[in-house]
Amino acid sequence: MNPFSYHNPTRIHFGEGQISKIGTEIPQDSKVLVLYGGGSIKNNGVYDQVSQALEGHQWDEFSGIEPNPQYDTLMKAVAKIQSEGFNYLLAVGGGSVIDGSKFIAAAACFQGEDPWDILAKYTPVKDALPIGCILTLPATGSESNKGAVVSRGKDKLSFMTAKVQPAFAVLDPATTLSLSPRQVSNGVVDAFVHVMEQYLTFPADAKVQDRFAEGLLLTLIEEGPKALTDPENMNVRANIMWSATQALNGLIGVGVPQDWTTHMIGHELTGNYGIDHARTLSIVLPAVMKERRQEKEAKLLQYAARIFGLTEGSADARIETAIAKTEAFFQTMQVPTRLRDVDLGETDIQILINSLEKHGMTALGEHGTIGIPDSEAILRTAL
Repeated sequence: MNPFSYHNPTRIHFGEGQISKIGTEIPQDSKVLVLYGGGSIKNNGVYDQVSQALEGHQWDEFSGIEPNPQYDTLMKAVAKIQSEGFNYLLAVGGGSVIDGSKFIAAAACFQGEDPWDILAKYTPVKDALPIGCILTLPATGSESNKGAVVSRGKDKLSFMTAKVQPAFAVLDPATTLSLSPRQVSNGVVDAFVHVMEQYLTFPADAKVQDRFAEGLLLTLIEEGPKALTDPENMNVRANIMWSATQALNGLIGVGVPQDWTTHMIGHELTGNYGIDHARTLSIVLPAVMKERRQEKEAKLLQYAARIFGLTEGSADARIETAIAKTEAFFQTMQVPTRLRDVDLGETDIQILINSLEKHGMTALGEHGTIGIPDSEAILRTAL
């Protein structure tokens, strides 16, 4: 296990009725801007709960943050903050709303010419507005980490800074009951691949992290399909919500190598073709497993044994079966596993490769050895 320092300052309020806690979490003298997406929170009761909890606070709202939040939309919120003097942000939604709010928090305090430099040039974030969040779509783990992904046209880029880590997060599984089957599927798959990016690398003798990761994978495989067939089951919703948070709050990634190739290639699929983030991951991950099976052999065999109980037969056969079972799980969650499933083919590969080169994604993977030719091979395997 590698040396590490770990600190997660986000306070979690988990369970039904916990939205009421935001009234005491946010200082009374704050001027709060509530940020959300398309307005579903006004139909499922969440907005009313937020309004009641903020009674006595000075607050206003900003809506319209898109899936894969767009820079131009977020800068409209920044303009509102700067003109009206808001000093606390409350993100209400899924990962896109929370990611967008993180960028807004940093951009509102940015002293340079263009806040896009935070993502495009890795300009350090020196200050940011405080953030709290109410999670309504478990998937990204953004509610308790310091990372965010923002899009500007076809460019989908990320940044990380402790300055935008949420001070608190409310996780009420009841808020997820109004999600569509597609949103549920996307959330489960996104969380699953987050775990795999930190787990499926090479052995580091990090037994606690490995077994935590395996517990999350097993839970998502067990509960994910139930959320589609038994959507009113609150216990299922609760286990999925907590799994998604644990998948990317930093805990299972400490002291271990991490990959993130699937995400980097997936971002280009979203940026160029608008494919749901999770669905890019379900397409790319199996191809990464196939193309990097030699480098990942030890962890693939561990994954095969501990997740699917595959302990007999040749190493190749166990790995093949584990990959096939992973694809089968994705298919059960009703997400694509091939580029052809989203109407992409051979002619689209060069567009994706060009985007990877443009964004400097030329040395990916836990060893930093996945170059452009390797990414092209992964994409061809994904056809």
